[in-house]
Amino acid sequence: MSDLEIAAVITNILGVWLTARRIRWCWPVNVLAVLLYGWIFYEAKLYSDTLLQGVFVVLQGYGWWRWSQGGLADGKVRVARLPLREGLLGLLCGAIGGLLLGALMHRYTDASAPWMDALLTAFSLVASVWAARKYVVSWWLWIVLDCLYVGLFLFKDLHLTAGLYAGFVVLAVYGLRAWQQDLARQEHPRPACQPS
Repeated sequence: MSDLEIAAVITNILGVWLTARRIRWCWPVNVLAVLLYGWIFYEAKLYSDTLLQGVFVVLQGYGWWRWSQGGLADGKVRVARLPLREGLLGLLCGAIGGLLLGALMHRYTDASAPWMDALLTAFSLVASVWAARKYVVSWWLWIVLDCLYVGLFLFKDLHLTAGLYAGFVVLAVYGLRAWQQDLARQEHPRPACQPS
């Protein structure tokens, strides 16, 4: 456990909490978090996750832009349901991307756990795009991915990071419930009280 890993954990917790609360400042906080973890993953020879952090920087900009659109009166973004076709396409892209990246990492690098790292990387991109597009189901995908990441990081002796991702599971459950409640309120708003 290093000072860098401690700083990355704290920054990530803040970023995910802000995301769960639908506060758009989560995106710049998450930029710092992914830059810190880019370095940590490079040192751990998790090259797919290192590349993922670079792509995440770009996705943070996309998320910031998307979340600047369609805000509610209380300053929080409006969430939505994932269209089935877009969901299936995202999952297909994640699977194909993960297999291609895994093959490249397995063949051309000394990557540790190239297949698992690549699949988690590809599906993390899918989850990030879904979160940027404000789809509630993004939290379900994050829950699955974060559980798998806990195992990968324990395997790599990144115990603090494994603990962080276990915490992400809890935060993702919180985010899922909060976004589901917000979606229900959006779809079924309570009528304003009428004076008699």
